[in-house]
Amino acid sequence: MTAERPRIPTRERGAARPRPARSGGPARGRTAPTRPPAARRPPGGGGGAVVRRLRRLRNRLRRAWDRPLTAYYLILGGAVLLTVLGLVMVFSASQIQALRSDLPSTYFFGKQLLAAGIGAILLYLASRTPVRVHRALAYPLLAVTLVLMALVQVPGIGHEVNGNQNWIQLGGPFQLQPSEIGKLALVLWGADLLARKREKKLLTQWKHLLVPLVPVALLVLGLIMLGGDMGTAMILAAILFGLLWLAGAPTRLFTGALALAGVVGALLIWTSPNRMARLDCIAATDPGPDDRCWQAVHGIYALANGNWFGAGLGASVEKWGELPEPHTDFIFAVTGEELGLAGTLSVLALYAALGYAGIRLAGRTEDPFVRYAAGGVTTWIISQAVINIGAVLGLLPIAGVPLPLVSYGGSALLPTLFAVGLMIAFARGEPAARAALAMRQPCLRQLRPGRWPVRAGRNTMRRRAQRPPSGER
Repeated sequence: MTAERPRIPTRERGAARPRPARSGGPARGRTAPTRPPAARRPPGGGGGAVVRRLRRLRNRLRRAWDRPLTAYYLILGGAVLLTVLGLVMVFSASQIQALRSDLPSTYFFGKQLLAAGIGAILLYLASRTPVRVHRALAYPLLAVTLVLMALVQVPGIGHEVNGNQNWIQLGGPFQLQPSEIGKLALVLWGADLLARKREKKLLTQWKHLLVPLVPVALLVLGLIMLGGDMGTAMILAAILFGLLWLAGAPTRLFTGALALAGVVGALLIWTSPNRMARLDCIAATDPGPDDRCWQAVHGIYALANGNWFGAGLGASVEKWGELPEPHTDFIFAVTGEELGLAGTLSVLALYAALGYAGIRLAGRTEDPFVRYAAGGVTTWIISQAVINIGAVLGLLPIAGVPLPLVSYGGSALLPTLFAVGLMIAFARGEPAARAALAMRQPCLRQLRPGRWPVRAGRNTMRRRAQRPPSGER
């Protein structure tokens, strides 16, 4: 007879399984101690979380600025936005001027729109043209420009506008200002010349650094000054200094050149009553005797009327005969009156974006021609914008130069858009940018009409499975 085994008590169904006590924790049945309300941290993490968020935002912006196509988008977007804004402001600011001249209200806007269309074609062609072709065009363009600038001084061919004889009448309402083409010609020719000398390691010698760049630039400046256009001469001088700076000219050379330019400029201003009157109108708040500071003072009035967000498009008061040249030299004043401080700061931000992109191109490229040309174009656009805006603000004398890409004038718009296309070609030609654009081409080809990827659903797959083979049909 065998002894019965003792039964082990089993856990009843539904009974809770005992859990081992956690080591280091409070005993079961007791609540964990909580922090007092004063010791709890705020939801945002305090000042440390704000600092971390700012650092992450800074890192994101830095990564965005360092992308290969940043310069490409900044140049293209900034130029397009400025040109479109210029069309809008020319339409708004020129209507009264056209009606006062017994012309249709859209007369100036139509001409500017035509120039913008031709300029868009030039921009596209320049952006798709290889760098070697741009270098080949430098010498012919300079020769044609010198001939045109010489023809301006021939009686019967040259035309005088506002006291400056720098125009050629092409027939009908169309005129040409060769000095605007001279800016582009000087940039291309100077960049090609310095690039060739750099390849031969000749820029360390003063004679190769200055000759023949400086004599040819002085020849162009002399032809411009014969017509009395000192504003354009200042921009060409800035382009020359920019090219020399990029070529590595010593500081003492710039000191002597600036001193010489200051003496020559002072003599030109002293010998011209018109220039002396413009110099007297700096920071003027009253038109003065004979209303010689009328334009400068009413430009300030227009900006003051704009306040923060402006009076609205078309609501400018100063353009009704009070402000001379509202659609050309003083279009920035009308922009400030109709769009306010927000509009003027937006314009400044767009020019700052163009300047940053140009400096980035000139600093990152290994091609000397691209470096000099990008730096020359950037100096051209930014210096012209500074001179124009400074005159409107009363900080600089009125030089009579248009605001790049914004003011009315096809002679100024076409070379500027071509120069923008030149910078776009440089931005597209960077190795990292070429790789990024090449990676995007297959994706763009897949997204063309007729090539959309279609995902087969269940019904489609079922019909395909039930379809008989081709031999049994």
